Amino acid sequence: MIHLYEPAARADLPTLVLLHGTGGSERDLLPLAGHVAPGAGLLALRGSVAENGMLRFFHRIAEGVFDEEDLVFRAHELHAFLAEAAARYGLDRRRFVALGYLNGANMAASLLLHYADAFRGAMLHHPMVPIRGVGPADIAGVPVFIGAGRNDPICKPQETEALTAMLQQAGAEVEVRWEYAGHHVTATEADAAAAWFGRHFA
Repeated sequence: MIHLYEPAARADLPTLVLLHGTGGSERDLLPLAGHVAPGAGLLALRGSVAENGMLRFFHRIAEGVFDEEDLVFRAHELHAFLAEAAARYGLDRRRFVALGYLNGANMAASLLLHYADAFRGAMLHHPMVPIRGVGPADIAGVPVFIGAGRNDPICKPQETEALTAMLQQAGAEVEVRWEYAGHHVTATEADAAAAWFGRHFA
């Protein structure tokens, strides 16, 4: 999987796994990562699925309708890659924290629902429920930050609420930051994610 890697500035900081939105690249979330988790290690991934020339982490059938078979396959593929990357760079696999936006947030949420050891924590910006009727895995005590927009036309509030309930059912400690905004990360949402990261990992 095409990716960028930057080691952490301090040994006590985790490694952020950056998962971009549709049409993005492995560089898209570098500024956000620098804001929310300065000094953390970075493993920035490039989605390997192309949709009309736009990169994604899994296929979809239509807007908001995911190819669940492909999603499960890609989640397994990504889970295996993270173990390989940890071995390659000498990282503690138990200290990976996801930072995902849109399609990347959906991919991160899917890993959380499928695998108990997927992430030590996760920051999900404008996610949807990636798949229903799965597990969920036991992620008791895993902290999860969700950034959401009350006026988001794609990731509607009920999607955020449904995903929150699923993650809480699996034992995750979920904090939701609501913004009266649309389908983008606001400055105050980024600040809230930074504060969340500082409380749990800095």
